[in-house]
Amino acid sequence: MYPVSPQAYDRAITVFSPDGRLFQVEYAKEAVKRGATAIGVVCNDSVVLVAHKAIGSNLQVSEFMRKVFMIDDHIAATASGLVGDARRLVDIARVESQKHKMTYGEDVTIETIAKHLSDLAQIYTQYGGIRPFGVSLLLGGIDSEPRLFEVDPSGSLSGYKAAAIGSGKKEAEELLEKEYKEGMSLDDGVALALRALRKTTEEKLGPENVDVAVITEKAGKFEVLDPSATQKYLSKA
Repeated sequence: MYPVSPQAYDRAITVFSPDGRLFQVEYAKEAVKRGATAIGVVCNDSVVLVAHKAIGSNLQVSEFMRKVFMIDDHIAATASGLVGDARRLVDIARVESQKHKMTYGEDVTIETIAKHLSDLAQIYTQYGGIRPFGVSLLLGGIDSEPRLFEVDPSGSLSGYKAAAIGSGKKEAEELLEKEYKEGMSLDDGVALALRALRKTTEEKLGPENVDVAVITEKAGKFEVLDPSATQKYLSKA
């Protein structure tokens, strides 16, 4: 198939293979597939983000393994892949959100932030001397309505009613496609996300290895559920 070894085309991000592939972007997507699963669900008046924390040692302090990040009061993100890359993108999104607020005197929309991050991710697939971000993000929040977007290492941007990223993406989305209903309540949305997450792992889920965050129209802000509330939902899921 290749006139020369495929490895000749994976040394620079700017070189396409003869069949039109950018290997460095594909490798970045593989990093996402190896990451812990994260799920987002749009409900009637809220957005739910659920993330699995893969704790590799009993010596780790689970409270410091954050997988859901606040971007603004009304926007949050969760990630799968290289967490260091995720933190960098989250910091960029936070700055962009505050710049918009200071410039225009209003909250930025979730779509604006998602487009900004996807444009940045795309730039990192086009120039030599840099590498793609090895992370996918789910961005959820409320502006005119609850909204959920995914940004992947290629710079692709997609809007979803419910979505999953990470190692359990296929299994989680199979369940989401079967059980998701438009206009579902917050409680039903959290329960659905946790059921989908449980399907992706044999590990016992508990407050120590699951982050659950919600953004509601009523509260108008991002909130990470405390361990007792998380356990309550897990017992029902």
